[in-house]
Amino acid sequence: MPESEITQEIIDRYKKVSGATVYGAVRRLGYEPCFMRDVQAFTPGRGVMAGRARTLRFIPPRPDIMQETHRGEDSPEYQAMGSCEPGDVLVIDGLGKKYAAIGGDVKLLQLKMAGAAGVVTDASIRDLDIVKGYGFHIYAGGRTPMGGADEIDPYEANVTIQCGGVAVRPGDLIVADDDGVVVVPAIIAKEAIDWIEEHEAVEEFVKGLIEAENVAPGKYYPITDETVARYHRERDG
Repeated sequence: MPESEITQEIIDRYKKVSGATVYGAVRRLGYEPCFMRDVQAFTPGRGVMAGRARTLRFIPPRPDIMQETHRGEDSPEYQAMGSCEPGDVLVIDGLGKKYAAIGGDVKLLQLKMAGAAGVVTDASIRDLDIVKGYGFHIYAGGRTPMGGADEIDPYEANVTIQCGGVAVRPGDLIVADDDGVVVVPAIIAKEAIDWIEEHEAVEEFVKGLIEAENVAPGKYYPITDETVARYHRERDG
């Protein structure tokens, strides 16, 4: 599925479902790993974040390479943030460096100005309390007072990266809640949300049956094809 086919309507549908069900759908469709390890919510309670990915890759610092990439406002980090449209999510491969920052209050101000939905990284955020006030969702490996130059340095914008052990391509859908971050490959975004919405509806139906009959959940869970068929009969009946 080309990126352009992930419409705003599809994104809005993802904002109404749980990350756990999104994970189940993506895994069911054969795209595993899809859940980012060691990346946690630092702005909990803000609901579901869903947006198209823009990407930035960091590498270990090396003086000759840094001479090429440190180009002021045209440096890779500013290219990546500048590519974000309102509602996009910047995903940053920080090499899993828990004490190195991918940015702080000055650099990440550009994401606020762009209207980005959030930033996701497996490294850390500097000046976190200030950055939280910028209004976007923050998912990171940690918080730190350090900069990044001793361990990581921005290298390349909008290429295929890894973050938290998951491959991410520009245009993929990033879905996250307080449980963590799931990557939905663009090619399956529509198929996955159709299954997710039905599955969550069937789960609510099953919970109703369990309570109404006062039985152990094992009578109806895990959900079987027979239960799904019963749901459709009673819903459409």
